[in-house]
Amino acid sequence: MEDDSKGAVGLDLIPQLSLDCVIFGFHDGLLKILLLRWKETEEWSLPGGIVLQRESVDDAANRVLMERTGLTEIFLKQFHTFGDLHRYDKKELQNKLGHVISTEHWYDRAVSIGYFALVDYAMVFPNPDKYTDECKWVDLKEVPKLLFDHNAILEKAIQSLRRELSFQPLGYNLLPEKFTMPELMRLYEAVLDKKIDPRNFQKKILKSGIVIRLEEVKRGLAHKSPFLYRFDKERYEEVLEDGGLFFV
Repeated sequence: MEDDSKGAVGLDLIPQLSLDCVIFGFHDGLLKILLLRWKETEEWSLPGGIVLQRESVDDAANRVLMERTGLTEIFLKQFHTFGDLHRYDKKELQNKLGHVISTEHWYDRAVSIGYFALVDYAMVFPNPDKYTDECKWVDLKEVPKLLFDHNAILEKAIQSLRRELSFQPLGYNLLPEKFTMPELMRLYEAVLDKKIDPRNFQKKILKSGIVIRLEEVKRGLAHKSPFLYRFDKERYEEVLEDGGLFFV
């Protein structure tokens, strides 16, 4: 959201246009969000960045995400454009972040393109940027008050992700290669924030054909060892492209 053009000669920016990225991960049955903590503060925000004149907005989003996660192949979806006249208070920013970056580097009005990304939690190595001391996963239900309008952006991203469940499968980018049916169901429950009937869920998932049951079970559990599954990538992609009703 910041204007870096005054302090970074040679960067050919698109004035007043930025990106804000909501990066979702899934771990221990909980939906996680990747957040940044600004230098020498307890102030948090979503990852974001600038768009260069010589790159598409999708390329800019992939670049920002690679810098924060270390991943190059990421499921990425543009979900909303945020262009309210007053998205943040420059005086408040000066009080909280003036020691990091002067308010003269902030746009009087910024338009931000929102993206959400789905990533494998175990594959991410969070990296802070030059304005921040820390980049880490936070449980969705423990997200603090964020800078700018980032809480509203996060809520919009969650709403968009939930709508995706009406017509597309979920999990390929959020789960490890092999997983159990209860693990997949817990992912859906974490996104929807409600309990799901396990028998109905399994029936719908198997009917869709997006998963293949393996001749392996998950060991080391207290109860009966459940079978492991993996996604049928070809069928998964077909369901994504069809856009038909998948799960409600």
